[in-house]
Amino acid sequence: MSDFPFGLTSHQVGLGLRREMLSAVLEQQQASIDFFEVAPENWLPYGGTYQKKFRQLTERYTFICHGLSLSLGSPDPLDLDFVRQIKAFLKEHQIQLYSEHLSYCSAAGHLYDLLPIPFTEEAAVYVADRIRIVQDILEQPLVIENVSYYAAPGQELTELEFTNAVLELADCKLLLDVNNIYVNSVNHSYDALAFLKGLPTQRIAYGHVAGHYRQHDSLLIDTHGADVSDPVWALLSEAYQHHGLFPTLLERDFNIPDMQQLQLELAHIRRLQPTDPMQLRA
Repeated sequence: MSDFPFGLTSHQVGLGLRREMLSAVLEQQQASIDFFEVAPENWLPYGGTYQKKFRQLTERYTFICHGLSLSLGSPDPLDLDFVRQIKAFLKEHQIQLYSEHLSYCSAAGHLYDLLPIPFTEEAAVYVADRIRIVQDILEQPLVIENVSYYAAPGQELTELEFTNAVLELADCKLLLDVNNIYVNSVNHSYDALAFLKGLPTQRIAYGHVAGHYRQHDSLLIDTHGADVSDPVWALLSEAYQHHGLFPTLLERDFNIPDMQQLQLELAHIRRLQPTDPMQLRA
């Protein structure tokens, strides 16, 4: 029985599915993976064999979607045709959860990167209005991810104030990315645990963990191309202690190891999950 929205349960562990993993997942039942996440942009253009294989998986496993190009903070108008494509994709594969980044990736053309939205009250209202438009078209909630960023142009609010303002104004759910909190805390010299505790427990839909690249002691790059680091594991444990259990997904976008190695990190997520409700403060 689901104790979270979108058909998930609080203790479930998921994996971001990349096309490189497709054969391994199809060939052997992945009993230890409760759900998969895909970027719809990576599957919408394809038909034929890829779509057939993807359909086989969506009939066998629970799937959610994490978008890349909705561009919520863009000065350009929302691409409503694209939103309708997403709606059809979600309906076709019976996917109840669609998340996106609290960022933008277009301005008079596609920029092919996730760029920071100015942390201002005006921007919070602007983005929240666009989230509401998307939700109305989709006829289902949109879940918003706290993102990594490397500059904060025109900043008037803290990252935490801005994130919470958007969540409140749009009345939407949060994808809690633990790695992004840690990366930002190093790059922008703030207290990761204080940020984590400042997020609204009741809005958490699910969580992400991933690896990053340490370019310098004061500069981390959010790559999703390495194993999850010890400080991120520690912060995930703190997240469970403070907010309670929530479905948690491992992202790996390149330097992808074999499924056996990925399973070790998935097992580590499960080990961090408290089994005794009395261990939880939330």
